[in-house]
Amino acid sequence: MSKDTQDAAHGGAGWSPRKASLQDEIGHIWAACGVASEWAPLKTVLVHRPGVEIESVQDANKALMLQAPDAAKARNQHDQLVEAYQIAGVKVFFVEPDSIPPPNLMYVADLFFMTSEGAILARPASTVRAGEERFAAKRLAELGVPILRCVRGKGVFEGADAQWINSNVVLLATGLRTNSEGATQVASLLRELNAEVIHLDLPQGTMHLMGTMRFISKDLAICWRTRTPNVAIRTIRDNGYEIFFVPDETEALYGMALNFVTLKPMQILMPSGNPKTQSFYEQIGIKCVTVKVDELHQAAGGIGCLTGIIKRE
Repeated sequence: MSKDTQDAAHGGAGWSPRKASLQDEIGHIWAACGVASEWAPLKTVLVHRPGVEIESVQDANKALMLQAPDAAKARNQHDQLVEAYQIAGVKVFFVEPDSIPPPNLMYVADLFFMTSEGAILARPASTVRAGEERFAAKRLAELGVPILRCVRGKGVFEGADAQWINSNVVLLATGLRTNSEGATQVASLLRELNAEVIHLDLPQGTMHLMGTMRFISKDLAICWRTRTPNVAIRTIRDNGYEIFFVPDETEALYGMALNFVTLKPMQILMPSGNPKTQSFYEQIGIKCVTVKVDELHQAAGGIGCLTGIIKRE
């Protein structure tokens, strides 16, 4: 090589500029991942099988639980949940912490929010759950999922406080688990992805946005009448959805009948033990796959909370 010829490292012959977008690299350089709806066929999830951390819970209330679950029963039910996903053709990955985590790590949905290009890493609002995001970040990185942003400063955000209405519109709630600073950071990234962000405030006593509404198909949503903010109802309807309301608030509250995951359009994975709600869902054309998770409910979360969604079709 002559002295007046640049080498590739300095832009000379052999230099190859990176022209593909991050979106183009998903499934090649990066793992196949991405979510831009709540109802498209579910492909990949991240979960955490409850470990020794739930055996040391002495004060359930301080651990943010209704009561401490029986560890053996909780693990067995979690295994059944994983099996239900696998039967449905969903690939299941596990968080696999390298040290004893906080007691609520099983509720993986709170720890990140997926976009079409990767994950927004959450920052849980409670001191009890502080640091859970580290375990999620490590596992997402190991799996090859891009982490687009981490909530920082004094912002707090939990993934269950955001939902895709469609590929262009996101509902983003503030309340007990997400503050305005956290929501502002999340909204900034979503707008970079050309998504319209609809902000709303959750009513007192509501844990997450996830607990107030779920999407079944491109034009059908289920909401909790007394907990879903009016702005959410208007936005959902304005985007072409028909809304049905859960028929039995007792089952919604104690049986977590709304805390389900959509497997594909018009098919859901829901908790067993909710006969009135299941019958109602089936009457409006929804296929219901059920699994018993009542012991896991003792820790104050349901199937939706237990499931971190990495990829939908």
